[in-house]
Amino acid sequence: MIAFPPSMRVWLAVGRTDMRRGMNGLALQVQQALGRDPHAGDLYVFRGARGDLVKILWHDGLGMSLYAKRLERGRFIWPSPTDGVVSISMAQLGYMLEGIDWRHPQRTWRPELAG
Repeated sequence: MIAFPPSMRVWLAVGRTDMRRGMNGLALQVQQALGRDPHAGDLYVFRGARGDLVKILWHDGLGMSLYAKRLERGRFIWPSPTDGVVSISMAQLGYMLEGIDWRHPQRTWRPELAG
């Protein structure tokens, strides 16, 4: 697991993305469609039409990295296409990658008494 600093910005490219695209195609999409710099060090997250696959694009200052995750069951929760680009926190990204609804995470039950 690569540890990203908690202050890193995460951008969701809302809508559907062609998951056949690689690093260069996604970086071009960040630059043209989202109007952002793909080499700025932010994370850019893309989701395909089926919703079970995300790709994350990141430039660390030395080179571009592309990460992918596919859920065995379920879909990644995604904002509506009318939102354009959405910024989320690293904690919300962690929830998303675990298949949890990052917009409204549910806390687990916590005992009130020790004994």
